[in-house]
This record gives sequence, structure tokens and C-alpha cells, in this order.
Amino acid sequence: MVDIIDGALFQRMVIHGSASINAQKQAINDLNVFPVPDGDTGTNMSLTIGTAAAEARKKPAQAIGQAAAINASALLRGARGNSGVILSLLFRGVSKALKEHETADGVILAAALNEGVSAAYKAVMKPAEGTILTVSRLAAARASQAAQEHNSVETVLEEAIAEGQTALADTVNQNPVLKKAGVVDAGGKGFLIILQGMLDELRGLPLPAETDDALNVKESADFAALSEEDITFTFDTVFIVRKTPGRSIEPFRAYLNSIGDSLVIGEDDEAFKVHVHTDTPGAALSEAQKYGTLELAKIENMRTQAQELAAGRQAQSTDDLDQVEAELEAQEAGDAVAAPEKKFGVVAVSAGEGMASVFRDLGVDGVISGGQTMNPSTEDILREIARTPAEVVFVLPNNKNIIMAAQQCVGLVEGKEVVVVPTRTVPQGISAMLVLDPEADTQTNAAAMEEARNNVRTSEITYAARDSDFDGFEIHEGDYMALAEGQLFGTDRAIGSLLERLAQADTQQNAEFISIFYGEDVTENQAGEALAIFQKQCPNAEITLLSGGQPVYYYMISAE
Repeated sequence: MVDIIDGALFQRMVIHGSASINAQKQAINDLNVFPVPDGDTGTNMSLTIGTAAAEARKKPAQAIGQAAAINASALLRGARGNSGVILSLLFRGVSKALKEHETADGVILAAALNEGVSAAYKAVMKPAEGTILTVSRLAAARASQAAQEHNSVETVLEEAIAEGQTALADTVNQNPVLKKAGVVDAGGKGFLIILQGMLDELRGLPLPAETDDALNVKESADFAALSEEDITFTFDTVFIVRKTPGRSIEPFRAYLNSIGDSLVIGEDDEAFKVHVHTDTPGAALSEAQKYGTLELAKIENMRTQAQELAAGRQAQSTDDLDQVEAELEAQEAGDAVAAPEKKFGVVAVSAGEGMASVFRDLGVDGVISGGQTMNPSTEDILREIARTPAEVVFVLPNNKNIIMAAQQCVGLVEGKEVVVVPTRTVPQGISAMLVLDPEADTQTNAAAMEEARNNVRTSEITYAARDSDFDGFEIHEGDYMALAEGQLFGTDRAIGSLLERLAQADTQQNAEFISIFYGEDVTENQAGEALAIFQKQCPNAEITLLSGGQPVYYYMISAE
């Protein structure tokens, strides 16, 4: 029985927790009850705590207060999606409680868990029951009781998890949507998986196998066995892509064969992993994003490495990136935050080059690639804020699952005021940008942007990622789905019929201006047909058709 833990053990527990959720992330993703392709709770939580695990490996600490602080800082910057942000808040509170401690016993750990719950509840404007918040609160409350019964870290974690499992099972009764679908809360389940991984580390259990091992693709070339004469293509390129459901990767395989050699592709139901030698790794990565979401990439120059080895020197590889990055950060520390050249700047999150171009044309300073299924981290947003040469930086998240990550940036960039306008869709972001007045003050602009985004109604057409019976609709995988303000509007096997029904809805019938953004999977001819439907059904509206190039959504339609 482990009664007391220090910083080194705490860090190993975090690493184990990270490996545990990584191994089960798809099972958590599959709990998503809404059948649109955005069931990424497991992925977001895994990526979030994965940053902490990586930091723990780089920065070992003996005192638990220091280890918890390192962990909390990494989680904050790596937080992705609402579930990742809440996870980071839970551990931020833990860090606050452990700040002055060298070690922690059961009583101290229980208090830290409760401090984490308090931090998470304070940050969420409208806490909902039947979520990760409920599960963590009840687990922490039981931890406090258990610590009084037996002052042992292992006992406290064991009892907290047991109570958390009971609370998790009850989430199906607390949330009507979960109850109808017959599933538990994904975020709550992910949190308990992490705690169980931490407990498993205390008990000396082995780390779960990495999910990517099943793909069985070579990670990097054996440079010592190569000479320059053997190298046909320059760059050894390895990357992992989370699949777009229903899309065959065989055309991609043929494409890679046309630009390189030594091609190996491993795949499972969730992802595929590529190893290829090519002269154009950027082209390979760009093409890959047509088949899913890029998760990880490694590129190494085999020619320069062969030259280094031939000269008797050690060949530099991607394994050296941490050291190189640290050196570069040290050199550039003084220039990390751009000096203000103007009063206001704007950073926007958007997916698709067409959407990005619209924002740039409107004067946005920085566009972060992201959106549905690919939420940027807090650190991604912070980096773009720091680069923006303005005193006040407005952030347009343009997705409900990115708002919390953006809000964590407030107060973190020295010398800049950060204002998050909680835009939930790209059309809302565009409308907010249109009313920004360089001559007005910050408060006036924030209010105007808020009003503008509230005046926009957004409809979207995507596809069903899974079979579902949702809100009275029997949905089948591959069906076209229309959403109105994020709520299910209807489904159809024919996209034209669905577009016509959307055009006939009151939102579009009462609009003066309608903008139709078509996605990367829609041809110009198909987009023209969609425009014709809206022109016929909405004769009193001014209608604009634009290439958004966005993934996941065939059409985004704004009405004002």
C-alpha cells in the first residue's frame, strides 16, 4: 500500500494516466451521442494530458509541488476542446493545493482533488450536472472521507475512483440526451480512466500498449545503414492521420507511390500511419488532410544525416528537437511578444483556405487552422495572440468547443489585453469582424461584436458519422444532416432535398442577406446548384456564394 507520494512518483502517475486514456480514446469518442463527426472528447483529453506527460519526461521534479506546477502549466497550454480545458482546470486546482509540499499523503491529495473541482466549477459559467464536473466533485468528496478513514494515497485514489464510477453510471439519468442514447458522459469517463492509470502506476502495473503500435509502421530510417548513393529521395517522412469515416485511402496510396518510395501504410479502424521517402514531404502532408485529421508528423533529411555519419559525427534527428527548440526559445525569448503597432488586432480560428482568406481580407491578423474535429490548443491560440502587433487582441474561436480554450488565454500574454468574443460559428466570426471600429474603445467594440454575432443564424450540412436515433430522427451512417444553430434540423439521403428544406425554413425566408460557404468536398457545379436552390426559394434575400474550403461541412450558411 502506497501511503505517500513525491514529485517523481506523481510525474510517473501522470505519464501512466496519459497512456491509459490514449489507449482508450476511441472508446470515449464513441460515447458522443450526436451523430455528427465531432466525437472527439477522448482525443482532446488524450492530447491535453499528453502534453503534461511529455513535459514530465523533460522536467523531472522531486518535490510534488514542483511536479504538480509543471503538470498544470503544460495542461493549460495543451488544453484542447471543452473537455481538455476542464481537465486542465482540475489539475490546476490540484497544483494550487500542492504548491508548498515536498510530498503528499492521502489527506493532502484529497484536499488537492477538491481544490481542483473548485477551480473547474468556478471557470464554467453554467455548470451542468451529469458531466465530468459531477463525476469529479463526487469522487473528490469521497476522497476526503476515505482520507479520514485511512490516510493513504492509494486508498484515497481507489475510493475516489469507485465513487466516481457510481457517479458516472448515474450521468445517464441526469442528462436527458445521455438517457435517451443510453450512454454515460464521455468527459467523466475520460477523467476516471486517467485516475485509474495513476492508481495503476502506484500498484506497479505496466503501461498500456500505445494504440499506434497496432499500425506497425517503421518510425524512422536506419541512417547508419545508408550511404548517399542509396538515397533516391531526400526526406524520411512518417505521419499519423485520424481517418475520415467512409473514405478509402487507396487513392492516397497511389499518390504517395507517385512522389516517393519505401512506402509503408498501416491502418486500423481509427487511423492510418504512413512511412515514405519523398522529396516533397509538404505535399504528402497536405494531401493526407483530404483523408482525415493529421495528428503527428516526423520529417528527417536522410542526405544530411548520411553526410554527418560519413564524417564521423552524430546524425541529428527529430529526437533532438526538444533541445533545438529550447535553444531557439532562449534566443528568441525577447522577441516572443510582438510590440504593439496599433490599438486593435484580431485572431480567428478557421478551417479551410477559403474561410481563412475571407478573414484575412477583413483584416484579421492571425488565422489559426482548426475547427470541428481539430480543436487548437490554448498554446496554439496564445502563440498567435503574442504575434499580433496590437495592444488589444480580440479572439474569435468560431466553434463552441474552442471558446473555453480561448478564454484561458486571457491575462497570459504580458503587455496585451485579450478579449474573447464567444463566436460559435465561422459566420458569426465574420459578422463580428465586420463591425470592428478602429476608432472606438475596447468596450464599445466588444459589445458591437457580441451583438453582431448574435444577429447571425448559422445552418450547416454535414454527414452522419454513425447510426443513431436522435431527437425523433432515425439516422443512418452516411446520411446528409442539416443543423440549425447546432441543433438537428433534418436528414436526407439526397443533399439537394435537404438544401431545399433549409432554404424554405423561416430563418432563411426572413433573412435579408444569406452567405453560402461550400466545403472542400463540394465541386463548383454542385455549389452552383445549391445557389440556384436558395435563389429560387429566397427571392427577397441578397445571396452570396463563396468557396470556404472547410472540411467536415459540405455547406455553412449564414442568414442575417
